[in-house]
Amino acid sequence: MASNLINGYVKSGKLESVSATILRILREGDGEFLNLGYLMSASVKELATLIIEAQKLESSTVVVDRSVGYGIVNACVHIGLSDKAHGILDEMNAQGGSLGLGVYVPILKAYCKEHRTAEATQLVMDVSNSGLQLDTGTYDALIESSMSSQDFQSAFSLYRDMREARISDLKGSYLTIMTGLMENHRPELMAAFLDEVVEDPRIEHKPNEQTYLSLISGYVSVEKYFCVLMLWHEVKRNVSVDGEKGIKFDHNMVDAFLYALVKGGFFDAVMQVVEKSQEMKVFVDKWRYKQAFMETHKKLKVSKLRKRNFRKMEALVAFKNWAGLNA
Repeated sequence: MASNLINGYVKSGKLESVSATILRILREGDGEFLNLGYLMSASVKELATLIIEAQKLESSTVVVDRSVGYGIVNACVHIGLSDKAHGILDEMNAQGGSLGLGVYVPILKAYCKEHRTAEATQLVMDVSNSGLQLDTGTYDALIESSMSSQDFQSAFSLYRDMREARISDLKGSYLTIMTGLMENHRPELMAAFLDEVVEDPRIEHKPNEQTYLSLISGYVSVEKYFCVLMLWHEVKRNVSVDGEKGIKFDHNMVDAFLYALVKGGFFDAVMQVVEKSQEMKVFVDKWRYKQAFMETHKKLKVSKLRKRNFRKMEALVAFKNWAGLNA
């Protein structure tokens, strides 16, 4: 009976009567009231007002997914009106209405499914600003969706929000972001992300050999050799002496640094790597670095460097002697 009445009001465009009927049904505690035609026709403001009025009639112990607000928002999402559902929440906030966390979840899931990660991130910021807190699983799912969509800035914003919310389990999303950046060859973003989060004890995961190898490879691919030099200064402070604590300085690590630093012309750092490799008894095949030098610095003359930069000249001479390029 109530359903037919609501249908009649919708068809005749009497949307205010629909709201009044729904509120009357709530007062009487009788039956289902949602009507898809009404949801599609009613304005955002009308639906927000309806939810606020309905909240006054609902029991304080009502389960979230049985509330009018959840029902309307979830139904809008279900029929493809995610933006309208989002607009309802914005309007409720504007009217001073109270929102439970559960009302946001259907929209976040829809945005995630539709890969609308920027909108999802903005909604998460709204949730946080309202004093509510999402669970780890929701954050992880949104960050994974952002990374798969290559929306790295949204992933960073979400991760930052997790940290500020003092969520204890950060490791899963940290690995999702780092893996995604490695796969997408974005070493500059990896480095910036590491700088921001590496000291956070909640991560329980420090950069390892593979992390640094990926960074070096990425920097070489875009010819950012100075960034490799900065990375070397960081790594040499943390090289493991006993093979247990710190970074393992093995053949792969030595090879990656030597090749990149030779290509970049940072011969002082090259000789530091050579010295460290000798100290750690790591075998080095000099032929590869001879080739790298000849490809990039064939015309570089010691006599020219002597006039401009004595230290760089000394490092170049030391490298050429070590590599057998003076013969």
